[in-house]
Amino acid sequence: MGDRGINRLILVMLLLFIVEGTIMPWLIPTELTGRIVPHFLFVFVMFAALYSGRHRALLFGIGFGFLQDVVYFGHLMGVNAFAMGLIGYYTGVLLERRRSTLLTALSIIGLGSILYDTIVYFVNMVFRITNESYAFALMDHILPSLFLQLVFALAVYVPARRLYESHSKLNPETEEE
Repeated sequence: MGDRGINRLILVMLLLFIVEGTIMPWLIPTELTGRIVPHFLFVFVMFAALYSGRHRALLFGIGFGFLQDVVYFGHLMGVNAFAMGLIGYYTGVLLERRRSTLLTALSIIGLGSILYDTIVYFVNMVFRITNESYAFALMDHILPSLFLQLVFALAVYVPARRLYESHSKLNPETEEE
C-alpha cells in the first residue's frame, strides 16, 4: 500500500475517531447512554486484519487504541491499545491468505467485538475500576454495543473492503513472514 493509501486510511480512521466522540453521543438515546458504546475504530482495525494484513492491523490497533486511551479513558492507559492491537494481530494471523466474505467478516467482527469488550472488562476488573459481574456487563453494555458495531460494519463493508483491497493491489508486495 502506497503512502497515499496509508494516508487515506489514517484520515478515515481519524474521522471515525471524531464521529465516535462527538456525533454518536448525540445520536444515542439518553436512556442508552453508557450502555451503547461505539467502537468504529475497532471495526476498521478488524477490516485491516481481514483485508490488509496482521501487521497493519496491529499498528492501527495500537496507535488508535492509544489515542482512545489518552482522549477518552485517561484513568488507565494502554487498555484499548492492548486489546485492539492484540485482537487485530491475531485475527490477521488466523485469517491470513483466506478470502473473507460478508458473512465471515461480520462473524469475525462480532466475535472480535465481544472479545475486545471482554478484555477491557477484565483488565478494568483486575485494577478494580469496575466491580460489576461479567454477566451484568455482558447484558448491560457488551451485547448492546455489539449490535451497533455489526450494523456499522454492515453499512461500511463494501467501501471499507474496496479501500483496503484497492490499495493492496497497488502494492502487490506481501507482508514479511
